[in-house]
Amino acid sequence: MIKLNKKDITDLLPHRDPMLLIDEIYDIKKLHSATAVVNVKKNSFFVQGHFPDQPVMPGVLIVESFGQAAAALTAHGLDKSTYENKLVFLMGVEKARFRNPVIPDCKLILKIEAIRSHGKVWKYKGEAFVDEKKMADAIWSATIVDKK
Repeated sequence: MIKLNKKDITDLLPHRDPMLLIDEIYDIKKLHSATAVVNVKKNSFFVQGHFPDQPVMPGVLIVESFGQAAAALTAHGLDKSTYENKLVFLMGVEKARFRNPVIPDCKLILKIEAIRSHGKVWKYKGEAFVDEKKMADAIWSATIVDKK
């Protein structure tokens, strides 16, 4: 089973701490699906200011986590020469539902799937879980562009 750690992910994505949210990716089916892990910690950068007395992971960062996991899945599946000097930009979020708050000191599991690709535009769907309880789901699209 292929498993990507944080170092492997930084080789695929331009994101760096504190904005690199994905800690691990596994169960990879090339250009189709993967499972990603986000370790949501009490000292995560958003905790201090996002409801300090009752911290939750902002929904926008859950969507960002979905996007990062999808970008890493895509980059991992493409030939390096195709992906070199490129970036993956979020184009749109068609649907995002936040079902339960994600409380720090948990492992957020993202199950993502590429549902369509047309040239440089990809469409994905994902579900986020903590202890097998669904926390969020989304459908989004992204595109691969040249670095400038």
